[in-house]
Amino acid sequence: MKGVILQCLGELVKENFGRDKWEEALERAGMDRKSVFLATQDVDDSVALGLLSAVCDVLNITLKQAADAFGEYWVCKFAPKIYRVYYEGCNSAKDFLLKMDNIHTISTKNIPNARPPRFEYEWQDDKTLVMKYKSHRGLIDIMIGLIKGVGKYYNENLSVIKLGDDAVKVIFP
Repeated sequence: MKGVILQCLGELVKENFGRDKWEEALERAGMDRKSVFLATQDVDDSVALGLLSAVCDVLNITLKQAADAFGEYWVCKFAPKIYRVYYEGCNSAKDFLLKMDNIHTISTKNIPNARPPRFEYEWQDDKTLVMKYKSHRGLIDIMIGLIKGVGKYYNENLSVIKLGDDAVKVIFP
């Protein structure tokens, strides 16, 4: 996993709960309290997931709550600052979500060792999209949080339904 994910997680925790909670989570995950992650740094998945679990423990929240908070923070606050170009040309949640696989294809080419999830799309009708999640990480709950974040960013009330460990149904308003 890339360090940018943990940068975002750290910003989220520090901004909403305080630096002490972030440092406690780092320590609980077996890291130095002053650990810093570089955006393109490779972080072992088990280390990243261990830190996410430690954040949940420290904040006394579930993984689903953490995933929703991360998704909203990533899409609405963090990513627009550093990935602004990917938002260009998108006027709706639908536009943005349909662009995600292409964005991940581009990032895979431009960032060494990047292994973001890939997506396949299947329309059930003009308002119902099934997104298939293709990743060895099994982080579909994070994907759901990110999709909800896209809805908030575009001020659209999306219905997001987990269909299993590899698919999500998105119903657009």
